[in-house]
Amino acid sequence: MREQKIDFSGKQKEVWKHTVGEHHRWNVSCGATRSGKTYLDYYKIPKRIRSAGDDGLILLLGNTKGTLERNILNPLRGIWGDNFVGHIGSNNKVRLFGRECYALGADKINQVSKLQGAGLAYCYGDEVTTWNADVFQMLKSRLDKKDSCFDGTCNPAAPNHWFKEFLDSNADIYQMHFTIDDNPFLVPEFVDNLKKEYAGTIFYDRFILGKWVAAQGIIYRLFTDAPEAFIIDEPPAELMLASIGVDFGGNQSAHAFVCNGITPRLREVITLEEYYRKEIISAAELERDFVDFVKRCQSKYRVVEVYCDSAEQVLIQGLKNAAWLAGLRIDIKNALKGEITGRIRFFNSLMGQGRYKIMRHCQQSRGSSTPPTLPTGRGSSLEAALIIR
Repeated sequence: MREQKIDFSGKQKEVWKHTVGEHHRWNVSCGATRSGKTYLDYYKIPKRIRSAGDDGLILLLGNTKGTLERNILNPLRGIWGDNFVGHIGSNNKVRLFGRECYALGADKINQVSKLQGAGLAYCYGDEVTTWNADVFQMLKSRLDKKDSCFDGTCNPAAPNHWFKEFLDSNADIYQMHFTIDDNPFLVPEFVDNLKKEYAGTIFYDRFILGKWVAAQGIIYRLFTDAPEAFIIDEPPAELMLASIGVDFGGNQSAHAFVCNGITPRLREVITLEEYYRKEIISAAELERDFVDFVKRCQSKYRVVEVYCDSAEQVLIQGLKNAAWLAGLRIDIKNALKGEITGRIRFFNSLMGQGRYKIMRHCQQSRGSSTPPTLPTGRGSSLEAALIIR
C-alpha cells in the first residue's frame, strides 16, 4: 500500500462520522460537481469490503462499467495500488482488497438482472441519478443481509426525479448535501471561473449549489438580465474567421442560417449575421437564399465552412450544387449536432466568461429561446472553441 497523507474536509469528516461510526441502510452524498463528495469513498470502500460478511455479494454499480472504472476504480488504484485494486474482467468480476466483487453498469436493467436472486452484503453506487430506475428497485430487495448497506453519490437532477423521491421517503437514509464551496482543496481561481461559467443558469444551481432544480424557464438568464452587455454594433477588428450553421425548418419551425465568427486564440465567439424564414418555400428558393447569405457573409468576413443539419441530406446536396453553380469557394459539411443541453451549456459558459457577443441587427438570435445555430461539426473551427478557453 502506498503511503498517503490523508486530509479530509470538515464535511467529509462529518459524513464519515455518520456513515462509518453509525449504521444506516442507505448512505448518500449528493450535490455539486468537484465538491469532494466522492473522495471520501476511496477510503470508505476498502473498510466496507473488508468488514462485509461472507454471506452476501459485494457489488459496485455505475452508469456504465466504463464510468465506474474511470470514477471509482482508477482513483482507488492510484491510492491503494494494483495489488489491492484489480481490473473488471469479462465476467463482470473485480478483485478488491482481497475480496471478489461484481462491477456492473446500471443504465440497463438487463445488466443487473444477471445477479437476480443474489443477496448483497454491500453495494456502492456511482452517479445514481443516471441509472435505470428499475435497477434501483431491484437493488432494494437485494440488500437483505443483517448489516447490508449502500454507499452512493450523485449530482442532483430535476426535483421530480425518481431518486429524489426516494431520498425524501422515510427509509433509513443518511444523506449529506455538498456545494462546491465544501471542497477547500480546490484552487480558488478554478472555483471562481466555474461560478462565472455557470452563472445565471440551472447549471449553477445544480453543479455549484448542488440543488435539485427543473430545467425550465429562461435559458439564457445572463442575457435576459443584461442584454446590452452582449450586444455590439461593430465586429471585433481582430476577427479571425467565421463559420455558417444551417438548420432546416420542419413542423412549423424556421429555416435558419447563422454566421458565427471567432477571434484569435478562440477568445470570443460572435454571432455576425443571420437568416430566418418560417414560411413554406421550395428547395430552389432555399438554395437561392443560401447563396445570397453566403455571398453577403463572405463580402464582410473570411467564411471558410458551412455545417448543416445532417438529417436533411437531400437539401444539403441541393445547397452544395447551388454553391458550386454560383462559384462559391466554401466547404459544406454535415454537422455533428450534440444534445441541446450541451449547446446551451456552451453558450451560457461563454456568456459567463464575457466571451460571447452578438451583433445588434441579429434580432432573431437575440430573442431565441434556443441556442444560435452553431456549426460544431467534427473538425470545424468552432469545435475547438468548445474545448479551448
